[in-house]
Amino acid sequence: MCGLGDQPLLDGGKERYQEPISWCTVQTRIHFSMHLSIVIPAFNEERLIERCLQSISASLAANFTPSITSEIIVVDNNSTDNTANLARQAGAQVVFEPINQIGRARNAGAAKATGDWLLFVDADSVLNPELLADILRLIEDGKSVGCGSTLHMQGLPWWANWTLQLWTGASILFRWAAGALVVCRSDAFRDVGGFNQELYAADEISLSEQLKQWGRQRGLQFIILTQHPLETSSRKVALYSGREIAGQILRVILHPRRTLQDKKQLSIWYDGRR
Repeated sequence: MCGLGDQPLLDGGKERYQEPISWCTVQTRIHFSMHLSIVIPAFNEERLIERCLQSISASLAANFTPSITSEIIVVDNNSTDNTANLARQAGAQVVFEPINQIGRARNAGAAKATGDWLLFVDADSVLNPELLADILRLIEDGKSVGCGSTLHMQGLPWWANWTLQLWTGASILFRWAAGALVVCRSDAFRDVGGFNQELYAADEISLSEQLKQWGRQRGLQFIILTQHPLETSSRKVALYSGREIAGQILRVILHPRRTLQDKKQLSIWYDGRR
């Protein structure tokens, strides 16, 4: 339902509100108090970071309730472009992590976070209000330690769409979060040690397994949300050939430990193409 609401402004990474603007509300009823920390790892993301932050602000506004507060933390993972300045101009709190590694950047953001729950989202993704509403309902329900989400990528060729569908099936079956969106209780995150910094990729799968184990001991589940997929960039398909992507996947399958622990063997994540 469309109507009038408060426009969110980021103030030191925390949400404040000014004069009403028009937006479409999401039908969700929140009856609990919670502080949410949204962590965005970013390496040379000047083209996409503003869109990501705008989507987060719009999603928070659409789900606004006084009982939920939030902070937004952008982790500048040793960028050489204008990522950090753009994030600051948007009002986000910016943390610097000098070692270029996805899991390390996420952990650096979590270390500064003060929230009861952590929401990690990639800088090339767009958070939609309906997905955030699903996340908030899951938190309110009190039966989960965390969640991930299915993904939507626009403009994929047939082979990339097939690969995405294969991943989606595995994600739902094994309850593995995609790295583009991981949500969890902050106490659980710290108890399991956060993202595994021995891994340069697939650390979200390792964390999913640890969170599932932590949750089982306490009667809590870790689930994958499917109704409102997260929109994330398909730029890797444009930047890398099918042969390069297939070769990367095969290296991970055939030699997982050796490949995932060596940044030099993970070119589609770390060679800097943007």
